[in-house]
Amino acid sequence: MEHNSRLIFRHGFPLALTLINSIIIITSIFRHTSDAWDQNKEKGGSVGKLARTMGRRPHVLIIPLPAQGHVAPLMKLAHRISDHGIKVTFVNSDFIHAKLLAALPHEAEARSGIGLASIPDGLDPGDDRKDLPKLTESISRVMPSHLKDLIEKVNRSNDDEQIICVVADITLGWWTMEVAEKIGILGVPFFPAGSEILALALHIPKLIEARIIRSTDGSPLNDELICLSKDMPVFSSNRLPWWLLSNSVYELDSSACEFIPNILSIGPLLASHHLGHYAGNFWPEDSTCIGWLDKQPAGSVIYVAFGSLAIFNQRQFNELALGLELVGRPFLWVVRSDFTDGSVAEYPDGFIERVADHGKIVSWAPQEEVLAHPSVACFFSHCGWNSTMDSISMGVPFLCWPYFADQFHNQSYICDKWKVGLGLNADENGFISRHEIKKKKIEMLVSDDGIKANAEKLKEMARKSVSEGGSSYKNFKTFIEAMKQ
Repeated sequence: MEHNSRLIFRHGFPLALTLINSIIIITSIFRHTSDAWDQNKEKGGSVGKLARTMGRRPHVLIIPLPAQGHVAPLMKLAHRISDHGIKVTFVNSDFIHAKLLAALPHEAEARSGIGLASIPDGLDPGDDRKDLPKLTESISRVMPSHLKDLIEKVNRSNDDEQIICVVADITLGWWTMEVAEKIGILGVPFFPAGSEILALALHIPKLIEARIIRSTDGSPLNDELICLSKDMPVFSSNRLPWWLLSNSVYELDSSACEFIPNILSIGPLLASHHLGHYAGNFWPEDSTCIGWLDKQPAGSVIYVAFGSLAIFNQRQFNELALGLELVGRPFLWVVRSDFTDGSVAEYPDGFIERVADHGKIVSWAPQEEVLAHPSVACFFSHCGWNSTMDSISMGVPFLCWPYFADQFHNQSYICDKWKVGLGLNADENGFISRHEIKKKKIEMLVSDDGIKANAEKLKEMARKSVSEGGSSYKNFKTFIEAMKQ
């Protein structure tokens, strides 16, 4: 397999526009925090010195963007940090905190080493939190003072376990790092997508200058393959925070990582199945699907899941259902209560009865456990980064149906660079038919063009990275040792 960084721009993809938004957030963080890092370094400061000076057990606060795909990887990171004897407080908005508690297994919070806390997001209970511009504006206006108050309250109440570090989702904006700076503790951004997305975002001005994308809306000027050049200028390392944690694997895209000198790739972040380790789900997992998978032949099941945000209209939902039926193979389909744009998903007439002997439908699944099951043949996915890392880690090939944001870019890596999946072709109206679904699924199930072998190679690469001596293992060890010094 090739491992040169390749970025694909295609007409109609919202990727470039999403990256324009990302660069605004990312450069804001670096601009507002770089002076703080410089001042600390001039004083001889370091992460380790900060912990030693306090002479107390280190305590890390983690705060994600209030969305399932952002809470989940940071919860996994929280457990990994906690497993090394460091106290962790996980902070959500009040709204998300309530959802997490409702979905928790019995007594999980009491058995876990993670402390859960919450602060207001500024919206009323009945407000639409899927209105992301409204939500992010409210968060940036309301949350900073509440986060500062929370940290100061914790540090006043416990002399032995002072918060010394804030790990914050970079997509929240620069204010999290500013709060840490004001209090005099370390702020470490966490990037929840692939490192190539960050590398590209940091170089968007160069892409505009080279007339690859438009400066007005980020849309592509050319429908062509773009290669990251070794001569592309690197973002100045002295303007970056000491570290930027990333749920990625260095070997998956080493050239992109080289453009971000201070990145610590620590992925894949996988859930721990130890007693009391919960995954940060907004919905209870339906574990009955594992028993169902146990009864299916090896390598026979199509796992279908489109994450926490994708919404299908009723017509497209029907075609997906009928496409699954046409394939005639066992399938496990995750259908959230809000998966369609109607109040409740309506299945085609007679569909449930016709697929009862080989189909299983659940509202939420233990995804890593599902993908690790020997009966699963492929993953029909929206290509969200968490799902991408989950499937790579388990060696499962993809059928790709991206929905928005970086998912289109992830599909290009899955299909064109890593060659571990197939994409679907929409018609002239952007509609994907049941026949296209059947065609690609059959092609995947009988494929002998190296997709399955490539998936196994990536699985081995991911496993090695988190094993002792691997790149992610060493990067995470560096972070933990600094916290404990």
